[in-house]
Amino acid sequence: MNVLTRVKAPAACAAIAAGALLTGLVAPSAATATTSSHTEQHHGLPQSRHAIPFTAATVTANADGSYTVRWNAPGVRKVSVRADGKTVARGGAHGEVVVRDLPAADRQWFDLVPDRGTSLRLADRLIKLDGAVNFRDAGGYRTRDGQWVKMGEIYRSDSLEKLTAGDLAKLRRLGIRTVFDLRMASERKAAPDKVPAGATHVVADVLAGTPTFTTMPKSEAEAVKMMVEGEKFMVSGDTAKAAYTSVFAGVADDDQHAVLYHCTAGKDRTGWSSAALLTALGVPRETVMADYLASNDYRRAANDAILSHLPAEQAKVYKPLLDVRPAYLNSGYEEVEDEYGSFRTYLKDGLGIDGRELRELKRELLVG
Repeated sequence: MNVLTRVKAPAACAAIAAGALLTGLVAPSAATATTSSHTEQHHGLPQSRHAIPFTAATVTANADGSYTVRWNAPGVRKVSVRADGKTVARGGAHGEVVVRDLPAADRQWFDLVPDRGTSLRLADRLIKLDGAVNFRDAGGYRTRDGQWVKMGEIYRSDSLEKLTAGDLAKLRRLGIRTVFDLRMASERKAAPDKVPAGATHVVADVLAGTPTFTTMPKSEAEAVKMMVEGEKFMVSGDTAKAAYTSVFAGVADDDQHAVLYHCTAGKDRTGWSSAALLTALGVPRETVMADYLASNDYRRAANDAILSHLPAEQAKVYKPLLDVRPAYLNSGYEEVEDEYGSFRTYLKDGLGIDGRELRELKRELLVG
């Protein structure tokens, strides 16, 4: 391979925990795989209708400012890695390179250009901000049939009330046009959103119709049950269906891109929004689960800091509220099966997305 460039006291915590899904407090960056961006498309690279040959590809931003790019493209002989319009590395069907000394950018994009087939655009998933810790791209995944979910189109995040002027300027440059706020009225009042200039703010209150998150659980088992029941409500609750219908309408409308949806922690209400979207687009369930569980990594340091301020017994009760766990997301899928029989029926009867609209959604968000 020729590399060309190398919380506070328990009482306060109880108040937070009263909204179990609402905690959102930066965790390590996760790698991403992606395609062309809505706001930064193509950069002069020739586009074709040939299949994207990459079966896996990631970019990881390293602490020293370098980037690690990895890929797997069976059947391809040569792959060029391009950044800022220049070839920065070359390799074969399987590769891993470290790219250094690139100029500072809001978000560093890489184009993997194979000797045959369509190129693939990559960036690290995390958008580094001073006022949010779980702001990341919702795309960048391969579907079961070999297409890829575009990056730079749909973002997911935790609370936005602490965004700085610099953060807001960055989000404006990233092209954020529509912000869906999935939080309850009490959260919105306590911590009003800050949104980039020119962006439309849309309230899509997922939990307005449930009493589940109004009291503090008294045991670890009760906390887990609270999270499971909350996930089920996100599927079958009337206000949840209305909220996610609104979000999907925005996601399907290219004029509203780039779209951001968020709650307080960016992990539960936001997590189901991404899980539903990725599942609808044909991303494998294990990939969807990995994306969902990534919040544990992004938020680990902040969660540990919260738990360290609590007595051991109270921390044990509170930890399930901070976590995302397979059982939580799986309970959402189980609710889909119980209430609708299939995910396609959930999309149609629960969110109003019929076969034609689903095809349009895929045309808008998939490449390859």
